Amino acid sequence: MAATIFSFGFRILFGALAAAGLLALLLAGMIAWPLDPLPELKSISNARKSQDFSALPATARFQARDGTALAYRHYPAIAPTVNRIAVYVHGSSGSSRGAGHMLSMALAARGVETYAVDIRGHGESGSRGDIGYLGQLEDDLADLVAQIRKTSPAAPLTLMGHSSGGGFVLRMAGSKIQDLFARTVLLAPYLGYAAPSSRPNSGGWANADIPRFLALSLLRAAGISLGESLPAIVFAVPPNSSSVLTATYSYRLMRDFAASRDFRTDLAAARHPITVISGAADELIVSDKFGEIFGSRAVVRIIDGVDHMGIVGDPRAVSVIADDVAKFEVSSR
Repeated sequence: MAATIFSFGFRILFGALAAAGLLALLLAGMIAWPLDPLPELKSISNARKSQDFSALPATARFQARDGTALAYRHYPAIAPTVNRIAVYVHGSSGSSRGAGHMLSMALAARGVETYAVDIRGHGESGSRGDIGYLGQLEDDLADLVAQIRKTSPAAPLTLMGHSSGGGFVLRMAGSKIQDLFARTVLLAPYLGYAAPSSRPNSGGWANADIPRFLALSLLRAAGISLGESLPAIVFAVPPNSSSVLTATYSYRLMRDFAASRDFRTDLAAARHPITVISGAADELIVSDKFGEIFGSRAVVRIIDGVDHMGIVGDPRAVSVIADDVAKFEVSSR
C-alpha cells in the first residue's frame, strides 16, 4: 500500500515538474522571439524634417527623485501672460526636439508658459529606450511639477500629450497625481491596441513583439520582473536617426508610457476637465471614434484635413489648440 502511494505521488511530482519545465521552455522561447524591424514611415519622418528649429530653446534639467537629471525645454510666456502653464509630452520615439516645438512656440506667443519635457527613455533623459521600473514616469512628472512650482507656485497647469504621450497623460489624469493638473488635453491620443480608435500596428508606425510581451506580462503577474529591459516594440523611424529618435522601447517603457491596459479605467477615475483634439486625416488613429469613446467625459474636437503629426505641426491645428489652452477657464491648483 505504501509503495503504491509513493509511486502515485512520484508520478504526480514528475508530471508537475515536467509541466513546469515545458512552461519554462515555452516562456523562454516567447521571450527570445525576435523583434521585426519596420520600414520608415514617411508621413511621420517628413513632418519632423519640415520643422524649423532655429528658435528651439536650450535644454534645461531637473533632478528626479532617483538622482537622474532629466531634460526639458522652457518656453517663457510672451507678454501679456494669461497666468497659466502648459506641460507638453511628446509622442512615441520623440523628444522635446520634435514636432511639438511649433505648438510650444504658439502657446508661449499666447501668454502660456510652456514646458516641453523629454520623457525618461527619450531625448536627453535617462537611458534611451528604457526606464528603471513601472511607475517611474509618473514619479518623474510629479518631480517636474515640483520644479515648476519653485518659480510658479499658483498658476494652473494644463497637461498635454500627443499620440502615445496622449495615452500617457490620460493615465495621469486618472492617477494619484491628477490633482497637480487643472486640465488635460489629449492630441490624437493612442489609447492602446484594442481601442476602437487604433489602426492595426498604428498604421505602420509600430510593431510589438507580442510573444515577448505576453511572456513578460505572465512573469510580472507571477511577481517576476526578469527580462523587462528587453525591447518589446519597434517604431518605423528613419535609418541612422538614433541621435534624435528612440527606435525601440523596453517592455517596461512600453507599459509605462501609455494609457492603462483598459483606458476606460483612466477616464473613469479622472476628476478634472479633459479635451481631445485630433485630425480627420490621421493615418495612425481613427479620429471619428473619439466622440463615441469619450462621450460626455471629454470635449472632442476634430480638425479637417489634418494628419497625425499635423495636429502638433500644421498651423491650422496649432492655432486651434493654442487658442483653446490660452482661453479655457481653469481653476488654480
